[in-house]
Amino acid sequence: MLNGSCLCGGVAYEVDAPLERIVHCHCQTCRKTHGTAFSSVTAVPREKFRWVRGQELLSAVESSPGKFRRFCTKCGSHIMAERTAQPNVLLRLGCLDTKVADRPQVHIWRSDAASWYDPTQQFPEKPKGF
Repeated sequence: MLNGSCLCGGVAYEVDAPLERIVHCHCQTCRKTHGTAFSSVTAVPREKFRWVRGQELLSAVESSPGKFRRFCTKCGSHIMAERTAQPNVLLRLGCLDTKVADRPQVHIWRSDAASWYDPTQQFPEKPKGF
């Protein structure tokens, strides 16, 4: 069982399926949506996904034809994305509450990656002067 929620806790979901594959997406749309270098996602079967609270707090943006990114209207957390005719939904792993031992399997849309992102550069948790 996978559990997830938004930053304010108003929206929560459950998935009766294991986490299968972690993907880091570097496309411009994911970067703009999340304000990050990439978005970490996993696909889960739609029939195994369910909202457990706060569905009335959700809104969506259609980021490309037929693709809806669902987010909490109180705190702004992007929780999942879906193409309504597809059998899977995409969970945003930053909102996952379940501990995950798996590691990412693939980076996609690297050709669209942020020019300032260097995956080889590492920092301590709080760099000096930050």
